[in-house]
Amino acid sequence: MYENEISRLQAIIDDSSRIVFFGGAGVSTESGIPDFRSADGIYHQEYRYSPEEVVSHSFFMRYPAAFYEFYREKMMCLDAKPNPAHFKLAELEKAGKLTAVVTQNIDGLHQAAGSRRVFELHGSIHRNYCMKCGKFYDAEYVKNADGVPRCECGGTVRPDVVLYEEGLDSDTIQGAVKAISTADTLIIGGTSLVVYPAAGFIDYFRGKHLVVINKSETAKEVRAELTIAAPIGEIMDKITVGIL
Repeated sequence: MYENEISRLQAIIDDSSRIVFFGGAGVSTESGIPDFRSADGIYHQEYRYSPEEVVSHSFFMRYPAAFYEFYREKMMCLDAKPNPAHFKLAELEKAGKLTAVVTQNIDGLHQAAGSRRVFELHGSIHRNYCMKCGKFYDAEYVKNADGVPRCECGGTVRPDVVLYEEGLDSDTIQGAVKAISTADTLIIGGTSLVVYPAAGFIDYFRGKHLVVINKSETAKEVRAELTIAAPIGEIMDKITVGIL
């Protein structure tokens, strides 16, 4: 199954030397991390508050205990392991063919698989800091804390993730846009391109090959040379990596 699409993808990768991968939640669902928008995703489950409301800046500031209850249960999947998609992308980078990963995910699985140049548009659960003194805390500290995690100075520890109502980090934006605009191939994977401003980043691509690998159709129209409606790990696992 997908033999023709995989052979076409292989030819595109073989023809490329500056690949950028732009990914979303679908890359992590194969590692057991729930997404937000699929039919059985977090947005379609019943909560006292909507997930969009819970992961907003104003909710975090007003109801930090309720925020952390949801955040720990649904967004801190510390036992998740990288899947074949993560490993293949790291392999492509090591071979000198992939220049960057631009991800909407906050799970750190690309780095866990060995990717070194990763632009995390929405931050990371693995970086946490005191809002009062700035001291750094790891994910385990937040996961294992009772109620609202506190710094030794008494301040609230918050995750370095971009909540609704907050802007993206300017240095991350700049790096991601530069990587995409100088790529010869852009592979979009595991994202329905619903979330903005992240989805708009692909408009900076001016290269030769545009590929979409996603189980469902993308919300944003993309004139892709190749579209594969399949789980990304299953597809990327079949790719062989040659060294430039």
